[in-house]
Amino acid sequence: MLSDKILKTQLKYTLDKTDFKIGRKYEGKVRDNYTLNGKRLIITTDRISAFDRVLCTIPFKGQVLNQTSAFWFEKTKHIVKNHVIDVPDPNVMLVKECKPYPVEMVVRGYITGVTTTSAWHNYEKGIRNFCGNILPEGLKKNQKLEKPIITPSTKAEHGLHDESISAEEILKRGLIDEKTYRKMENAALALFGYGTRLVAKNNLILVDTKYEFGDLDGELVLIDEIHTPDSSRFWIKDTHNELFSKREEPQKLDKEYVRQWLANKGFIGEGKIPEIPDEVKVEAAKRYITAYEMVTGKGFAAKNGNALKRIEGNLKKWI
Repeated sequence: MLSDKILKTQLKYTLDKTDFKIGRKYEGKVRDNYTLNGKRLIITTDRISAFDRVLCTIPFKGQVLNQTSAFWFEKTKHIVKNHVIDVPDPNVMLVKECKPYPVEMVVRGYITGVTTTSAWHNYEKGIRNFCGNILPEGLKKNQKLEKPIITPSTKAEHGLHDESISAEEILKRGLIDEKTYRKMENAALALFGYGTRLVAKNNLILVDTKYEFGDLDGELVLIDEIHTPDSSRFWIKDTHNELFSKREEPQKLDKEYVRQWLANKGFIGEGKIPEIPDEVKVEAAKRYITAYEMVTGKGFAAKNGNALKRIEGNLKKWI
């Protein structure tokens, strides 16, 4: 694990944004995308978002996300094809340009969360039909579900909120045709099952996650990111049962730590974002890095210093 000193020093070098004069740029909450003749450069910044708002930057976060996705894309290509061509920089992925489907496939193995779109938030309000899934009475927060469920979400435009939705509503609105949706459903459950089994070997629980898919020449392709600490919740496996029995929160290795910190300050998406102190950013960085190391079984090779200059050097052929 990197020292607090290195993490604090990196606070002044975090990658907030890029502005390269190449192709056509689209800026997401975390990633800057540049489209170039059937290909796309995805630059994962150090921005962190929660409650559909961009909050601040976290040291090495972009590198963790990009390298975690690269690991999983390679591991899961036998389940479903993905868009990866190359990883020219720790923060950058070169991919095939796909037509994204307007729905995210959210798979949940446990009932939890603090956001207004979370399964637990809705369950606590008395909702038992969540995105077409009938949930039993008597569930407790952080409890394992009988089997994983899919709770799709629309992909909101930048600055707007995602909407939880059922498969029935997706088909009714014509967002995706039924044949494609069923393929997405099957792929999402297969990916979740594979990820669950793999991380269990490393003392982790894959609690829930989201997958995004696109169309490439009529074929279903996995895009964006996979099983990162941004798109997924991870808990420490060997302490979960005891903590759950005491009704205590699990040990978390994802951005839920930052979400919970904000929620404790009374912020769940509306109004002014509270100032996030450096110690919270450093602790979040530690959790991201630990998640990478536990998931992949590899040490995190941090690239200290100015990430933007390094990226410029590695992308000279395009810039």
